[in-house]
Amino acid sequence: MEPSPERLDLSALREEYSLGGLAESDLEADPLDMFDRWLRQAMAAGVHEPNAMVVTTVAPGGSPSSRSVLLKKVTDRGLCFYTNQESRKGRELAGDPRCALLFPWYELQRQVRIEGRASRLPHADAEAYFATRPRESQLGAWASAQSRVVASREELQQAYDDAAARFAGEAVPCPPYWGGYVVEPDTFEFWQGRRGRMHDRLVYRRGDAGWRTERLAP
Repeated sequence: MEPSPERLDLSALREEYSLGGLAESDLEADPLDMFDRWLRQAMAAGVHEPNAMVVTTVAPGGSPSSRSVLLKKVTDRGLCFYTNQESRKGRELAGDPRCALLFPWYELQRQVRIEGRASRLPHADAEAYFATRPRESQLGAWASAQSRVVASREELQQAYDDAAARFAGEAVPCPPYWGGYVVEPDTFEFWQGRRGRMHDRLVYRRGDAGWRTERLAP
């Protein structure tokens, strides 16, 4: 039997963070305004998919699960995304609305971490956004029983072909199980890399009197 190849040793792989810093005086009074500023800077800097975020949910047994989705809207309530509500994340959010979001803007040596609770958006909101999606993505929403086991790629393609035939020559409606969520934040952490791993971590926490901020050790 051939010996197993050695696993990668990444202990020497490192980068010094030196693009900037984050002081308390840099913060906006409202973390959503601060997030808006950083998101706009990520867009201006050409960060690949700056609205991509990792959403972590909680399974019934307490185990976490994470996946990447796209942020589609920011409102005064919070951050909004759309998905199949019968998917694993949809089922887990139905059982426990607590969740965490992570925006990893590596090119800027920044990340934003958010914790809060998700609630469903009105279906009319989902229908309005669904109508703006490319037709291929609309058909995919009908074809994919997201997170469920499929026998093969061929079975998945057949489901897509069936959806294309079903809606041939007409607009593709929003599926009843496809919808949106708004994550209402309880905490925001703005993280900026610094030299020597002495990173800046400034956190907003929601309280009865509004938002308060504090600095965390890196």
